[in-house]
Amino acid sequence: MASSLKTVFCGTGAFGLPALRALTASAHRVTLVVTQPDRPAGRHRELKPSPVKELALTLGIPVFQPEKLNHPDAIDRLRAEAPDVMVVVSYGQILKKAVLGLPRLGCVNLHGSLLPRHRGASPVQAAILAGDPVSGTTSMIMDEGLDTGPALIERSTPIGPKETAPELHDRLAVLGGEIIVPTLDGLADGSLVARPQDGSAATICRVIEKEAGKIDWKLSAVDIERRVRAYVPWPSAGCVMIGADGGRIGLQIHEAEVVADATPAVPGTVRVRDGLEVACGDGWLRLLRVKPDGKTLMTADAWLRGRKIEHGDRMAVEEVS
Repeated sequence: MASSLKTVFCGTGAFGLPALRALTASAHRVTLVVTQPDRPAGRHRELKPSPVKELALTLGIPVFQPEKLNHPDAIDRLRAEAPDVMVVVSYGQILKKAVLGLPRLGCVNLHGSLLPRHRGASPVQAAILAGDPVSGTTSMIMDEGLDTGPALIERSTPIGPKETAPELHDRLAVLGGEIIVPTLDGLADGSLVARPQDGSAATICRVIEKEAGKIDWKLSAVDIERRVRAYVPWPSAGCVMIGADGGRIGLQIHEAEVVADATPAVPGTVRVRDGLEVACGDGWLRLLRVKPDGKTLMTADAWLRGRKIEHGDRMAVEEVS
């Protein structure tokens, strides 16, 4: 049986919750949880704890919330903990060498992709945008690069044809919970050998900016449908409908499907056939659920019942990189 490792868990987002639950149910000892400070949230901007902090408090694990984990005072706190290993999952800060070198067995990260594909901040969205048929979660030893450390264990899963980023995120988080204990077990008994990543096969995904949600209707219907699934609920795929009278209304698209129709039309052209459909650079896209400015999320059919589509209505074409 592998020896019990004294573990510090660093995490903030919900992606780390299954891993934290799995570790606390294992022979390994999570003696400290490090998470981001409480941040203002909601209409009243009240301080809200991270999902990881909420779980840690429920489990009775001490919580440490430094503004900057790389600060000397924070490093001293970690050094005093004397961990065998640190597990870092969706923490939200880049760890420097002084932190990475503290644990005896290093820092283990869970990343929501099959590395080296989709290194970076948005691997879940990147997999959907790229039309990848498969994704997964990889455990790795962290170094100072961007997800460049040697890989340990990976678990793959098919991406559903209509799967959204939140749905895939949650399934990959569960995979992380399944591989984190075997990862630490293998490090503890020396049976797990880290393997270098093939840097020539690496792809990079950046932090998603709000502008990314703007729809360029000159893209193909397939590409736009992927953006709708990748960018729900944030920043949300959005566009502006321009009425025949020149009026404009913002429209967030939360669900859509590609139409089997090759009829050519100017991108952004709107028609009502089997629902509200929009011409793309290649093909047509049928809108299924939308959120017009000032209204709640609704089906496109419900929106159509309250707004007559007229000849000349169109979607504005946004240039999006």
